[in-house]
Amino acid sequence: PFIWLDKDLDDDYTPVGNKDNILYVLTNNEAPLYRLIGIDLNNPSRENWVHIIPEHGKNVLESATLAGGKIIATYIQDAKNAAYVYEPDGSLLQEVSLPGLGSLGGFSGKMKDNTAFYSFTSFNYPTTSFKYNIEKNISEVFYSPEVDFDAEAYETKQVFYASKDGTEVPMFIVHKKGLELDGTNPTLLYGYGGFNASMTPSFSTIRAVWLEQGGVFALANIRGGGEYGEEWHKAGTVLQKQNVFDDFIAAAEYLIHENYTSSKRLAVYGASNGGLLIGAVVNQRPELFAAAIPMVGVMDMLRFHKFTIGHFWTVDYGSSDNADEFKYLLDYSPLHNISSEKEYPAVLVTTGDHDDRVVPAHSFKYAATLQENYSGKNPVMIRINTDAGHGAGKPLSLIHI
Repeated sequence: PFIWLDKDLDDDYTPVGNKDNILYVLTNNEAPLYRLIGIDLNNPSRENWVHIIPEHGKNVLESATLAGGKIIATYIQDAKNAAYVYEPDGSLLQEVSLPGLGSLGGFSGKMKDNTAFYSFTSFNYPTTSFKYNIEKNISEVFYSPEVDFDAEAYETKQVFYASKDGTEVPMFIVHKKGLELDGTNPTLLYGYGGFNASMTPSFSTIRAVWLEQGGVFALANIRGGGEYGEEWHKAGTVLQKQNVFDDFIAAAEYLIHENYTSSKRLAVYGASNGGLLIGAVVNQRPELFAAAIPMVGVMDMLRFHKFTIGHFWTVDYGSSDNADEFKYLLDYSPLHNISSEKEYPAVLVTTGDHDDRVVPAHSFKYAATLQENYSGKNPVMIRINTDAGHGAGKPLSLIHI
């Protein structure tokens, strides 16, 4: 018969594997940043669970793998990945050396082997598979894609800047080596900030083309994401959602203040919840940006929960059915805060006519209202992809960044 280990469905439990009669489980039970516990299958009651890898500082324990008789744990450390090897009892052995600031695709291996495999990627590093010798702590390239891109010509750096309330927020900045900080560089700033999603480095051939043309790419790891666990996530939800917009605005101000670019050369973009982000900051600080691309965005914050799966988003956004949350939502809703008196940047709204996650009505209403109210010289346009959904579900001919 099945034996219940925990009937409390408020927490996450991910079985990692077992060594003899000890079952290793990754969980956020009593550990918002996650921990690895050991459960003796001969004595599995909750009071007998043991710490194998406890919470560690502000780092999120993202995954764990059993291989070569060891535990390989992957952490999110300041929005980038790091990996460590532990003994089965949780004793730290070594850190896995990585090619740079980037993201790991997770380790895989078998307990009886001394070899594990993982992938690594970064903004200037195409996704590459590595073969890792656990005993010697040595990685070697197992497979690398053929990409016509000189990764050595570019650099990825991470900076920290202060948001409106003083919170330190990390941001990645990618550009050609030797970039002159004269305020003239065309710059793309991206953000998401929601639903506990961590925005870690990754490679994109389309971004590579932007970098080759001399552009700067920046990714702000704003609150609402999961980069620092549930506390970071909650700090950007419901009645604290404005923190997300403040963090993103502060990122733009940092890039301008540090002379990477200027407001005349700065473009911002985001998709879905990130589209909401772009719609909100464009209303609040339109003078900061030269161009904005809100893609498949949630733009009507008073009615989003009335369409398709929108009612599930009230965990992050709140609901207009609640009086206090109604007022808060109204104050930043992109659709309801478009002004006829502000000078907006150039805006390109994009959506798919078959988007069943964020219905295209959001983008239709937002674009129509902005076109109706804005009378300045900058273009305000909408691109509607036909036979296309919420990114996934597009014809191959329509796949873009």
